[in-house]
Amino acid sequence: MQYYFAMDKSYYIAALRLLQSADQVRDRLSGDFASIHGLSVNEFFFLMHLERAPLHRLSRVELAKRLHVNASTVTRMAAPMEKTGLVSRQTDDRDARLSFVVLSKAGHKKLLEANKTFTKQAGYVFQDRWKEKELEQLSNLLHRLVADAPGDLSRDDP
Repeated sequence: MQYYFAMDKSYYIAALRLLQSADQVRDRLSGDFASIHGLSVNEFFFLMHLERAPLHRLSRVELAKRLHVNASTVTRMAAPMEKTGLVSRQTDDRDARLSFVVLSKAGHKKLLEANKTFTKQAGYVFQDRWKEKELEQLSNLLHRLVADAPGDLSRDDP
C-alpha cells in the first residue's frame, strides 16, 4: 500500500482518523444514552431531525437521507419509538400513500433530557484535549464536510 501519492496518503489518514474519532465519540455517548434515556445515539439523531423539521415531521424517505440509511432502516427504527410514544405516524391529507414520522410531546421531552446528557458527554470528550479556539476551528472544519447535507443539526435554531 505504499504506492499512493503524498496527497492521497493525507486523504486516507484524515478519513481514517475522522471515522475512528466518530466511532470513539459515539461509543462514549452510547452507554449513557442507553442506560439513562433508553435511546441509542442513532435514535437521538432521529428525534433531533424530527424536532428541527417543519411541523416536527418528516417522510421516511427524507429521514433516511438525513440519517444516511435506507427507508427500511427508518421503518425499523421508528417502530419501537412508536410503541413507546416518542413518535407517531401521520398520513398526508392529499396523498394517502405518503406518510410522515411525527415527533410527539413525549419524544420532545425525551429529546430535551437526552440533549443534557449529550452536552455533558461532549464536554468530557473535548475539555481535556482542546482549547476553546481549537475546538471552534475543528468545528468549522468539520462543518465544511456536512455543509451541503440535508438537516444540519448543528444550527442553533431548532
